[in-house]
Amino acid sequence: MTVSLVGAGPGDPDLLTVKAARLLAEADVVVHDALVGDGVLALIPRSAERIDVGKRPGRSTPQEMISTLLVELGRQGKRVVRLKGGDPFVFGRGGEEAAALAEAGVPFEVVPGITSSVAAPAAAGIPVTHRGVSAAFTVVTGHRRDGEPDVDWRSLAAVGGTIVVLMGVSQRATIAAELMAGGLAPTTPVAAVESATTDAQVVGRWILA
Repeated sequence: MTVSLVGAGPGDPDLLTVKAARLLAEADVVVHDALVGDGVLALIPRSAERIDVGKRPGRSTPQEMISTLLVELGRQGKRVVRLKGGDPFVFGRGGEEAAALAEAGVPFEVVPGITSSVAAPAAAGIPVTHRGVSAAFTVVTGHRRDGEPDVDWRSLAAVGGTIVVLMGVSQRATIAAELMAGGLAPTTPVAAVESATTDAQVVGRWILA
């Protein structure tokens, strides 16, 4: 393989998979996101070229540019690790990058990672499913691109179970209002987890209203 789309997990380097750690150690170049934990980045060998394509406020690398970069590096025959926070295919745009590599005929593989949608609640002591309480859980993004349809929060409220919202901080008031309009009780417990699984983890707890 020339390009490996690797999940870096939720932040704690101890939660990196064995395969992910091996590929990092063997990499010629690592193309990484902003959400990859510092402890994981510290595992990148000094001999490897390191390219930061993370999306941050005021600085956003276009996805098309990242896909083109991976194709170019792959065609050079280098051992490329595309390191993505969590799992590559859970709101990580890994599917778009895989499609670009496939279209270009560049060999690649996908290495799953522990997604924060499960790891963050677990690290906060919150099971996403619990017998007699929650028989299912839904993972949804709280942030859509301009022009994309909004999430149907009212329908989600009717589904039941645990709702895990990623990247939803800026829209939390709207999300809460829509969920209550869909039938969720104002007393529904809510938790917010920041920097999950790391030493900087912070957990906030309140009710929906």
